[in-house]
Amino acid sequence: MMHKQRQRQAVNALIFLGPACIFLLVLLVAPIIVDLVVAFTDMAQTVRVSEFSNEQFRKIIRPNEDTWLGFELRGSFYRALAKTAIFVVFTLTIFNVTFGLLLALTTTALPDWLGGTFRAIWLLPRMSPSVVYALLWIWVIDPTERGLLNQVLINVFGFGPINLFIDHPMAIIVVANGFIGASIGMLILTSAIRSIPQHLFFAARADGAGPLSIVRHIILPTLRWPLSYITVFQSLALMVSFEYIFLIMGPARSTMTMAMLAYTKTLAPQIGSGQYAYGAAITLILIIIGVIVALLLYRLTNMKRLLAKPRIEVH
Repeated sequence: MMHKQRQRQAVNALIFLGPACIFLLVLLVAPIIVDLVVAFTDMAQTVRVSEFSNEQFRKIIRPNEDTWLGFELRGSFYRALAKTAIFVVFTLTIFNVTFGLLLALTTTALPDWLGGTFRAIWLLPRMSPSVVYALLWIWVIDPTERGLLNQVLINVFGFGPINLFIDHPMAIIVVANGFIGASIGMLILTSAIRSIPQHLFFAARADGAGPLSIVRHIILPTLRWPLSYITVFQSLALMVSFEYIFLIMGPARSTMTMAMLAYTKTLAPQIGSGQYAYGAAITLILIIIGVIVALLLYRLTNMKRLLAKPRIEVH
């Protein structure tokens, strides 16, 4: 009897976990292994490998005994790393977390029908095709008088036209990606707020607590784990994000993040693509940085406590 029960459990585990394990192996583990191998080759447009070496990493890092670490990053990679950090930090803190939290607090405070309508409207950019969303942004920030922003500045405020592509390129990709990312935070945090027992709000109002006190003492402590999850997940997602950057800005050096640099060196047409080994080396470094960031955030947000086994056992 015990043997049959264990056999049934093994079969159930295979049925439910098998597809997920295959998915992870094929789409996550296998690409990382391929990237690791290609990074130490000289693979180019011919997809032929003549030798294995660390030549690709020498294009990124060069020895320098005058520095504290004994090496320094080459200019293009250093700029890409700095722009990646700026892009991730500002998009995450301003939009994905803070603005997503404000949207969740605002929409849950409104009547259900009005809050639901507002959330549905805010989700339209995410549900729209990426190209359509990018074209709308290009029209809005068009540096000529045809751009929506310049039309407002000229006809309403009497100012001259501005060129955000030149003056504030990083602000463009931060805001464009932030509006998309804030919708995910809004949905997760809205669901978390809806799960708070209503009697806590009734008791707080009965004790004379105002809206700000309720947010501070009831809602925000409850949102600790959802906010931690959003921080970890969105940080990693932003590090490898390049879709909207490429569609809006193209291969501009002013917004060349690490993910964009790897893409332009490998797959982007007519702009230096075909350097598969070099792009694989950049991607491998990005993977290592992502693992380090994930472990640090896992530690700082105390996610281990969230993933711990429940103290109440249910049989």
